[in-house]
Amino acid sequence: MEVFEQYGTLIMIVLLFAVFYFVLIRPQQKQQQKRQQMLDSLQKGDRVVTIGGIHGVIKEIKEETLTLRVADNVNIKVAKQGIDHIVTDEE
Repeated sequence: MEVFEQYGTLIMIVLLFAVFYFVLIRPQQKQQQKRQQMLDSLQKGDRVVTIGGIHGVIKEIKEETLTLRVADNVNIKVAKQGIDHIVTDEE
């Protein structure tokens, strides 16, 4: 019976880690992977919304920055990581 108690604690720790992995860590990794794919797929002419809520059209793409047209003759430069999502025709 003492052997079961010793291994029981170890089994509980392993089960707890497994639950944390499947409930917290794995979904977050999938979300980060999906976001990275979205950022990699950005193209000139895409309508996007920044994390700050600014709507614009991509005019120029560089490695880490984008130039967005937010109004006639108004362009702003934002970090690529600052893009929240691409606006689709349905939105």
